[in-house]
Amino acid sequence: MRANTWMGKNHLKVQEVPDPKILNSHDAIVRVTSTAICGSDLHLYDGFVPTMRKGDILGHEFMGEVVDVGREVTKVKPGDRVVVPFPIACGNCRACERGLTSVCENSNPNAAIAEKLMGHSPCGIFGYSHMLGGFAGGQAEYVRVPFADFGPFKIEDGVPDEQVLFLSDILPTGYMGAEMCDLRPGDVVAVWGAGPVGQFAIAGAKMLGAERIIAIDRFPYRLEMARDKAGATDVVNYAETPVLDALDELTAGRGPDACIDSVGLESHIDVGALHLYDRAKQATMTETDRPHALREAIMACAPGGVVSVVGVYGGLVDKFPMGAFMNKSLRMRTGQCHVHRYLRPLMNRIVAGDIDPGFVITHRMKLDDAPKGYKMFRDKKDGCEKVVLTP
Repeated sequence: MRANTWMGKNHLKVQEVPDPKILNSHDAIVRVTSTAICGSDLHLYDGFVPTMRKGDILGHEFMGEVVDVGREVTKVKPGDRVVVPFPIACGNCRACERGLTSVCENSNPNAAIAEKLMGHSPCGIFGYSHMLGGFAGGQAEYVRVPFADFGPFKIEDGVPDEQVLFLSDILPTGYMGAEMCDLRPGDVVAVWGAGPVGQFAIAGAKMLGAERIIAIDRFPYRLEMARDKAGATDVVNYAETPVLDALDELTAGRGPDACIDSVGLESHIDVGALHLYDRAKQATMTETDRPHALREAIMACAPGGVVSVVGVYGGLVDKFPMGAFMNKSLRMRTGQCHVHRYLRPLMNRIVAGDIDPGFVITHRMKLDDAPKGYKMFRDKKDGCEKVVLTP
């Protein structure tokens, strides 16, 4: 089969690889009909996530048709259309029983590697390094899906792929970012990053009743989408206006009640000594992540507010403003998304017309064009917000 493979930093290759096989009686094989490039895939592309190996198949946002199942699989069958959540979860451990599927205790066969960096291991993830299981990803013609009685979510015929594909990751991730803010009527929310996850954090905050939603980015096309499609009431271009000054003006000096970091470890700032500091620390491997958006969110947040972090971080950050965080009585809520708990509620939202997630798609390409799509997405060329690939 054809698959998009990681060959080194900023080097991808679509090539022939062996077809996946049933390895466990609870597996399914899915023929991929749609897959997408995620912002967190760029962290792999740019070389910020360790334990990648030459030839690894990328991709964790995908859906398709079940073509084979293990002998103990009972809830899906060949011919079923399914969306596959990016966290691989068993459904039976203590974490899964509590709905915390992104920290499943049983799905990462390489948990010992993750434990060295994080203390405890999160779940296994499709196409996202050997530290997180070494599972082949979904930017391919076929994928092996473990725990097939728990993970795949069946989709009725007649619902287009582009309406439901993002149930695999970014729609529930953005929505969870908003949900973790514990929003109340009248609340003001600021969202750092108007990429796809940021767009869905904005849309989630709108669905959950925020009064004002402020989108922060530096690309006009992203800010336009945030305002016109996602539901932002205000936008801030940080290349033109200092963010903290703008937020003070928009909130009468109080700051936002909730701040959502949907950027993560590759956050950007145009100028300033702190940006140069982070770059130097990364170059010398004394800091793995650039936390500028996170620092700014903490400094901007109103006393007693919430900082919600759904942008991906991989390791260590420096100059964390702990004094501001503690003295302002802030709360921080974080996590890879527990996708499984949001599948049915968000599917109901789609069917009801509350949201059509396809608004983020700007580019459609064949799987063989994946390397081109990654570069375009990374470099923000041609107004690229979201790339969907078809095998």
